[in-house]
This record gives sequence, structure tokens and C-alpha cells, in this order.
Amino acid sequence: MRETDPGYVPPKVMPSPILSASAGLLASVMMVIAIVILLRGHNAPGGGFIGGLVACGAYVVIAFAFGAKRSLKLLGIHPVTMAGVGLVLAVLSGLPSLGLGIPFLTHLWSDVPTELGVLKLGTTYLFDIGVFLVVVGSFTAFFFMFEEN
Repeated sequence: MRETDPGYVPPKVMPSPILSASAGLLASVMMVIAIVILLRGHNAPGGGFIGGLVACGAYVVIAFAFGAKRSLKLLGIHPVTMAGVGLVLAVLSGLPSLGLGIPFLTHLWSDVPTELGVLKLGTTYLFDIGVFLVVVGSFTAFFFMFEEN
């Protein structure tokens, strides 16, 4: 029977045992790398966008190995909801500067003394986390849209 014949059902593809065995470790390493890239992006190359792409890749690896349903379950929330939360966080990161009369999205920094030294915190972290969530949510939603069809 050919693909053009009526009633043709494509054969089921068996998942690769190598991919199935290594997907969990690979996805875990990718998530750690994504978080490292996210956290260093406030003052070095990287940040929310690149970290989000790496994290999205981890969910795609799980989807290839075990199916989209398992990957979505691992994600925890619907990807579109995640993207919306990220967008809200990114916008919120710019509001403190408006309260001080400086331009929107001018990021502010604060020094927090700790026992290990001074910790520099800024609104850029909130912005990068927001971008990270927007990228993971939108790209996984885009991927899973094609996976379902």
C-alpha cells in the first residue's frame, strides 16, 4: 500500500533506545546550562533569550524521546500561560524606574550585604527571568503545535 492510497496508515516509529536512555540526563544538563546562562546575563553575554532557547531545547529532547504529552507535563504549566507570566514580569521590571522619574526599563541596582560579601541585585534579573519565560513558553507552544498535528 502506498502513501497516496485511501486508508493508508503510516507505520509507528519506534523511539530510539539510545535517545530514551540519555534524554533525561541530556535534558537535565541543558536545564542547568540554561539557568547558568540566565543568571550571568545581567552583566555578561547571555541572559533570558539564549537561556530560554537552551531550556526549550531540553523540553524538545524529552518530547522526541517520550512524546509531547510527557514533555508538557514536565513543563508544569501551559506554555502560553508561561509566556504571559514572563511578559508581565518583564514589564514589571521597568516600573520602578518610572516611580523615580527616570525612563521606563532603566534598570536599578542595589547592594545587599551578606556574610559572604556584597550581593548586587537589580531589576535586570526580573527582566531576564521574564524574557526567559516568554522564550520557553512561546517556542515550546510553537513546537508542540506542530507535534500535535
